Amino acid sequence: MKDINKLIIANWKMNPQSIKEVETIFTNVSKSIKNIKNTDIVICPPFPFLFLKAKIKNKFIKLGSQDVFYEKDGSYTGEVSTSMLNNFGVEYILIGHSERRSQGEGNEIINKKIITTLKAKMFPIFCIGEKERDNNGFYLSFIKQQIIEGLSNITKIQVKNIVIAYEPIWAIGANATREATSLEFIETRIYIKKIIADLYDIKTANEIKIIYGGSVNPLNARIFLEEGNADGLLVGRDSLNPKKFCSIINLASK
Repeated sequence: MKDINKLIIANWKMNPQSIKEVETIFTNVSKSIKNIKNTDIVICPPFPFLFLKAKIKNKFIKLGSQDVFYEKDGSYTGEVSTSMLNNFGVEYILIGHSERRSQGEGNEIINKKIITTLKAKMFPIFCIGEKERDNNGFYLSFIKQQIIEGLSNITKIQVKNIVIAYEPIWAIGANATREATSLEFIETRIYIKKIIADLYDIKTANEIKIIYGGSVNPLNARIFLEEGNADGLLVGRDSLNPKKFCSIINLASK
């Protein structure tokens, strides 16, 4: 049975720039969510700030990583392994984020990272999404290819531990053309479930969490959680603002 808790993930990206800022943001968030329920929060800071694990006292707050490498060790300058992350208590790992894909990370590499993460008993947050939503529906085959190739050689038992984050690139950041609608997310969520059902079965498709990410803020969070029935949200910029992030968390908790 799928965990009914909503999943709210903070992707801090390459922010903030100092330990003092990190501690301030985290402390303010922690103090404001003491009474939440039915919600799990994952904080994904840059690698140097994974020391946050020692400060986590709330059972609903988990630590996540923004990336991982698929080899256990070796001559891979700049890379980080699952065993290194495990030392910091990391439980979730973002994989295939659009910003990583834009740097050349393809489906084959993403698949290797997912498999490595699962073997380490961690939870992959598998990011997918199209660059543009064309009227002819070609974006659907793009999403399908991302999922099929990303989940290659992953068993039915393993796939239930994967969170799928749908992040339409056209709705993200300063270059966003417009915001996505709850209906667009619902349609895409159904399509993702169909692909999973075809790869595995309907029961498996219904057990996988599908969350939304794409310029999430307190205003549209309610729409995706309530109208879109999202299992959670992947929050970027507003996760660095304790007041806004806690507002999103409280919406999920309700």
